[in-house]
Amino acid sequence: MSTRLRFKPISGLLLSSFFCLGIPAFSQTAAKPKAAAAVDELPDLIEIDPFGGVSMFGSVDRGLGQKFAKGGTYGGRVTWNASRWIGLELFYDYSYNNVSFRTSSGTYPSGAPLPTYSFSNRIHTFAFNPIFNLKPRGSKFQPYLTAGFGAADFVPTNAAEGMAKSPDQAPFMVQNLNDNLQPEINYGGGVKWHFTEHFGMRLDARGFLLYNPTFGLPNYPNGGVYIPRHSHLNGFQATAGLVWYIGAPGPCPVPDPLPAPAPLNQGAIAAADSSALCQGKPVNLHSSASGADGHKLKYAWTLNGQPSGSDSPDFSFTPNNTGDFQVAVTVSDATPPPAPQAPPAKLPKRCLPWTPPAYVPPAPVTATTTLNVADAAPQITSVTSSASTLSCAADTTGTHTATLSASASAGACGGNLSYKWTVSEGSVTNDTSANATFDASSLTFEGGASNQSKTITATVTVTTDSGKTATQTTQITVNCPPQFVRLSDVIFAKNKSRVNNCGKRVLIDEAAPRVANGDYDIILVGHRDSDEAETEPGAKRGKKKAAEQNTLDEQRALNAAAVLSGGTGTCAKVDPSRVKIDWVGTDQTSDTQPGLCGTSNLAAQKERKGAAVTDADKNRRVEVYLVPHSSSSMPPAVKNARPLPADEMKLLGCPK
Repeated sequence: MSTRLRFKPISGLLLSSFFCLGIPAFSQTAAKPKAAAAVDELPDLIEIDPFGGVSMFGSVDRGLGQKFAKGGTYGGRVTWNASRWIGLELFYDYSYNNVSFRTSSGTYPSGAPLPTYSFSNRIHTFAFNPIFNLKPRGSKFQPYLTAGFGAADFVPTNAAEGMAKSPDQAPFMVQNLNDNLQPEINYGGGVKWHFTEHFGMRLDARGFLLYNPTFGLPNYPNGGVYIPRHSHLNGFQATAGLVWYIGAPGPCPVPDPLPAPAPLNQGAIAAADSSALCQGKPVNLHSSASGADGHKLKYAWTLNGQPSGSDSPDFSFTPNNTGDFQVAVTVSDATPPPAPQAPPAKLPKRCLPWTPPAYVPPAPVTATTTLNVADAAPQITSVTSSASTLSCAADTTGTHTATLSASASAGACGGNLSYKWTVSEGSVTNDTSANATFDASSLTFEGGASNQSKTITATVTVTTDSGKTATQTTQITVNCPPQFVRLSDVIFAKNKSRVNNCGKRVLIDEAAPRVANGDYDIILVGHRDSDEAETEPGAKRGKKKAAEQNTLDEQRALNAAAVLSGGTGTCAKVDPSRVKIDWVGTDQTSDTQPGLCGTSNLAAQKERKGAAVTDADKNRRVEVYLVPHSSSSMPPAVKNARPLPADEMKLLGCPK
């Protein structure tokens, strides 16, 4: 088997030309200084290259002498120049290369030889190639070499396939003519030019090595057209195209940074002696700031923010009053700067003008000191509280206030003292005197059935006439007994004392479970609205006379208690001794907290006719409180809590 590629000398000549152009270019670039070679002159990060050209294949001597006609090709390439010398490229091209056979495949039944067979063919080529640039990325003129792999899909035209299946083509036995995909290796090179920063031209020549496609035809002589398998096929492609460059040129070389000058040592401002500073006595100071050897220093002194003294490390002044004196000295380097840095030997034109870094002297340093003339901070000798333990506001029998006292003396210079008291929580009166009063009534505690405690820190700040201060603290413990918890109000229909289904949910689902552990008792406070009758109209009086009939607010409280303690049917089983009631008529002093079903707090309930309530009924209510069992403190709404009357509760049973 042999394959002839008749244009091999042309391909070799082109590749040799690329090597001749590329090696000197590579050598010239490699000889550049390192700083200049690091610069991309032009933006070459991504290249998009639509192209067109000519496609040729060698003939195959095996079988019937298959040959591809010379044809045109067009396609596109996308290249990512991952480094300055190597890129990665994907490309696709579409070629017109018709197929013919030089030898007849057989004879007609009459004995006459069949004509040679041919058909129209198109080739789709896909490939992935590394690109080896012979000049660095960003060069205006850039030769390259490449080699890669891909696949070529040989596709007969629809007309060719249709003709192969026609009856008059039966002697050729080509009815199975079809497309054929073959892996391929490609190699070659080319050159790219930048016309502008983002557009240019590319010339490319490359060879292809692959197996000859069989197009679905027989691979052995059978009296018709056949193509032997595994015949090698050589191809060549020469193209020209435009290039769109995407990216940005590399950064310009930057001047080497100047070595950082040695920083100045701030030093300190020291007094000539350690004696007390007094009014009318000269004060002598010295700066211990220093710089690098041979550097000249400049001194600028200020006194209370105003320039003073001279360019010297020594400073002197005489205070004419007592108080604080702010002294500062700013030290700077007065040494002349060095000569400017020269530009590199080879600098791209686009990087002009060259701006050498300016010499930056070491940053000035400033030392400060505060001198206090004949003055001192006050001395606090004691801070006390008249009571170490107080009670919260809920404990009406406890002590809520304590006297805070401070003892202090002025410093060596004497003078008047002022006081300021603060507390971490709560309130304080007479807070600007030595003796103040702390009030724990405003402290807040969470509700609950257990004792609570907070530690309060009281702080006194003592200040002299000159503004000198001293602080000291003392602590006070505030205890709070268990607190009551208020639940949603049970709401009633007008002039009715029956607890509806919504109210039962508040009593049975919310109140009853909370007293199961014995921590709480339940207090119920009945109300009636100002537009309601004093007693429930039409109510059965039983054995009571009309004058003895319960008021509407009392009866509401009793009925709510019966729902809690009835113990049968739909009622809860709360111990009656854990429930107390009160009723206050039309008094609406306490705020309303209506428990309305169908809201976000309570699910909707089906009510019997006339039992449904709305927000307009919020004053027709029974307040529900959980009071700690051991607490003697009652909610403000409770005026006179009473135990449940056993006889009446027995008659009520479990209300429906």
